[in-house]
Amino acid sequence: MTDMKATIKSISIDLFFQKGYFATSISDIAKGSGIQKASIYYHYDSKESILFHILKGTMEDLTANLKASLSSTADVEQRMRSAVRSHVCFHLERQKENFIANSELRGITAEYRRIIVDQRDEYERIFQDIICQGIADGVFTRADVKILSYAILTLCTAGATWYNPGGRLAVEQIADIYENFIIGGLKQGGFGTSRGS
Repeated sequence: MTDMKATIKSISIDLFFQKGYFATSISDIAKGSGIQKASIYYHYDSKESILFHILKGTMEDLTANLKASLSSTADVEQRMRSAVRSHVCFHLERQKENFIANSELRGITAEYRRIIVDQRDEYERIFQDIICQGIADGVFTRADVKILSYAILTLCTAGATWYNPGGRLAVEQIADIYENFIIGGLKQGGFGTSRGS
């Protein structure tokens, strides 16, 4: 028998992706799950609680996926390649959850938001540590590490907004493009210079 809590979460992901969090009602979720509206509250305290569990679970899986991808190499360039590939593939393969995670954060209270932001900070630090190591080893161009990590993550995350599963390129082919583009920039970008300097 299907776990109803998981079903509610899955239906909510579909609805939040299609309609948006604020336009989706508890009644919509209950109808999609094949249960009465009141039954939702046996599994989740509120619609916000459903959203929070989607956001939290997505960040946990994203971070675990990244750490697993980095576990087999110490070479800094390969670590960045693996990190970029992990991030891109995760965002394309779990497009709906990631689209929600990046567009519906305003739907949760400050207390919940702090938890998600702390998770994001931990994730960003992994990328920042790789960039720092690459600069220290002379593999990557010297640059503002924090801003550079934001640029990389924003670029890689954007795929969740435009990716078409039936499109002309497979996930791995798209990841190849991102990986080579970012590594090329890190190695020869000259990020430290600015206009007029």
